Amino acid sequence: MTDREILIGVTGGIAAYKSAMLVSRLVRQDYGVSVVMTESATRLVAPKTFESLTGRPVRTDVFDGSLAHAHIETARRADVFCIAPATANFLGKAANGIADDLISTIVLSFDGPILVAPAMNGVMWNKPAVQRNVRRLEADGFFLIGPEPGRLSCGETGPGRMAEPEAILERIVELASTRATMPPRHDGKRQPDEDDR
Repeated sequence: MTDREILIGVTGGIAAYKSAMLVSRLVRQDYGVSVVMTESATRLVAPKTFESLTGRPVRTDVFDGSLAHAHIETARRADVFCIAPATANFLGKAANGIADDLISTIVLSFDGPILVAPAMNGVMWNKPAVQRNVRRLEADGFFLIGPEPGRLSCGETGPGRMAEPEAILERIVELASTRATMPPRHDGKRQPDEDDR
């Protein structure tokens, strides 16, 4: 049984299928992996896919009858929380402290490093509102990886592709290894030094 725990949040972007590849790679590296999904994400990738990969139930609801405080208990076990893909909707919620689903609620109750892998249409990514939210998240201590330029699911070419699973994996490993040495922040979170960003 591993004591290295990673929490993966999957939001409703078409790149959700890449999250299964990420989870598979984490499990192969002997990480314990738990997955939480938004309702829209479950329409793109079946929760059973992640349950088969991790050997653990997937949570989708704050009001999970099997766990009274699902968001707190799920957050407490993880060393790193990675949201991949992170939609424009998620970025807006996280940047403004909105907690109206399981993933956004865990964001507010998680005291470790949060890695966000945005994925969306290039026009959406370039909107001033989205860029404001990205700057707010970075100022609040979130870590971002991507998006990358390339061919998008809509057929266009431009920024917006989710970072590749291997690159996200490498960043998760870095953040997990620095978690124990992170200096405390004013809000009680522990945050890696600037050199670790």
